[in-house]
Amino acid sequence: MHHLPKEDTYLHKGLRKKLVEELRTLGITDEKVLDAVNKVPRHYFLDSALERYAYENRAFPIAAGQTISHPFTVALQTQILEVKPYEKILEVGTGSAYQACVLAMLGAKIFSIERQQELFKQMNQFEYLKTLNGIKRFYGDGFEGLPSYAPFDKVIVTAAAPYIPEKLIQQLKVGGIMVIPVGDEEQQMKKIVKTATGYTEEVVGKAYFVPMLTGKQR
Repeated sequence: MHHLPKEDTYLHKGLRKKLVEELRTLGITDEKVLDAVNKVPRHYFLDSALERYAYENRAFPIAAGQTISHPFTVALQTQILEVKPYEKILEVGTGSAYQACVLAMLGAKIFSIERQQELFKQMNQFEYLKTLNGIKRFYGDGFEGLPSYAPFDKVIVTAAAPYIPEKLIQQLKVGGIMVIPVGDEEQQMKKIVKTATGYTEEVVGKAYFVPMLTGKQR
């Protein structure tokens, strides 16, 4: 998938600017988030056949039956997290790594888990990823999180969980934010804030994600 070095041309940059303007009209107001989306060449993350659609606000299939999310969804989840430089962020579901790269543009340190071995290995060949600092990738079960790297300032889940995983709450700092899609058919995007005694949850919209699965896939 990612073997040939791709170019980021004036055309790509122009299409990205248009995408950013579209995201603005859809309610993404955080200029830092819009700037991060503007910096990441989304066409690098897609198969060549889909490359020309890279700056449309659409989700696309990637390997292992997974998807690269709509740019709006990526921007929304990022905006909800209120990312600050040097924050430690746990990402559950690396997927194409597009979301991780957007977070990295905000100066955060990303600890990203992928349960699909095929996807995890594919990312080892992804040259663009090697040019970015601050993304550590792990092969494992997202429901377990990464206890040895906890606590995290923020947690982002990029697949729909059947419930809010307790271990992910445990690995979040008090005052920390988690953004997570929850549900089966009807999914809700939730913003979780950890408190000293538990957590608060707020529904911030509908969500459309592939299901979050337990265990690791060889």
